[in-house]
Amino acid sequence: MIQVFHNNRCGKSRDCIAYLTEHNVLFETVYYLENPPSVNELKSILKKLNYKPIDLVRVKEKVWIDNYKDKVLTDDEIIEAMTQNPILIERPIVITNTKAIVARPLDKIKELNL
Repeated sequence: MIQVFHNNRCGKSRDCIAYLTEHNVLFETVYYLENPPSVNELKSILKKLNYKPIDLVRVKEKVWIDNYKDKVLTDDEIIEAMTQNPILIERPIVITNTKAIVARPLDKIKELNL
């Protein structure tokens, strides 16, 4: 089953949900702010995205700027920061069994051939 890491307050995330619904794609909505991913789940997502941890961080978020911006962090420390502060995770993320994409811009969904 396809999963979508979704934040209701994010317009891009709402657009992604609308797109999938309009195209009759079955998916599970993951409200990652309420149920943050574990370290292992985040590592799996990063692998499917083919991203380094810093590539998934919303570096303009106040939490990042206030707590992490000027620090030299390992990949594991960045992952831990995202699990402790899920608002730092870029969104929306569309995840299949083998691949994932950050649907920004929304056209990136087409890369998954759903």
